[in-house]
Amino acid sequence: MIFFPNAKINIGLRITGKRPDGFHDLETVFYPVGLSDALEFVVSDNSTGKDSIKVTGIETGGEPENNLVIKAVNRLRDLASFPVLRIHLHKGIPVGAGLGGGSSDAACMLKVLNRHFELNLDQDVIKAVSLELGSDCPFFIDCVPSYATGRGEILAAVKPVLSGLYMVLVNPGIGINTGAAFKNCSPAIPASSLQELIQSPPEEWRDTIINDFEAYAIKECSLIGYFKEELYRSDAIFSLMSGSGSSVYGIFRNKPELSSEIKKFVIWEGQL
Repeated sequence: MIFFPNAKINIGLRITGKRPDGFHDLETVFYPVGLSDALEFVVSDNSTGKDSIKVTGIETGGEPENNLVIKAVNRLRDLASFPVLRIHLHKGIPVGAGLGGGSSDAACMLKVLNRHFELNLDQDVIKAVSLELGSDCPFFIDCVPSYATGRGEILAAVKPVLSGLYMVLVNPGIGINTGAAFKNCSPAIPASSLQELIQSPPEEWRDTIINDFEAYAIKECSLIGYFKEELYRSDAIFSLMSGSGSSVYGIFRNKPELSSEIKKFVIWEGQL
């Protein structure tokens, strides 16, 4: 069976506080986009063996057995019994890009195994397991536009405010260290909530919706700043870095004419 775990972008990202457990509280809007990986599994003919995974496509830079998909399978086996699997993950979402690819893969694996093998695990249980794998994993269980607080796991569905608009997603091919990004931001409670700000037209977001990680990321990778400038020059109505970087998106009313320079970095574009 083949499934296509979607990437996400962040419409704004504010770090609102440091928690006693070492994590940070944040505020963001997660929004699913069309860029995806491909995830396939079959029942292994070696019933006494271990689950195996083959990863193709974009290089992940890690050992397959450390992939979040395998970790999701292993964690699910603590709660339910199902056959040994052979898994194939084809990566189309860049790693370390602020697009949630690994979290989406893990969440997809949990959902489809629960459904396919009729494990009958409650949705809340699946979300709780997914949170053990990554702070943004619970979002990918439902994968609908959501206002997120806490670590990113407290979710409230929002209107699909980008519906019908056109998005261009670019990536410099360089990752931003998430730990370093957190260390270089100053937590603060925003004057206005993103839940309110996204109610205004996207043309008004440029001066009100920000990503607290962006300034640090631009220092580490100047292409991020260049991307934003070029997307706005191409008539984007809004542009922002996603997550802790390094991908940048531009939102347009219509499909834009892009410069040849920025076209080289486009990893996905299309209507939302």
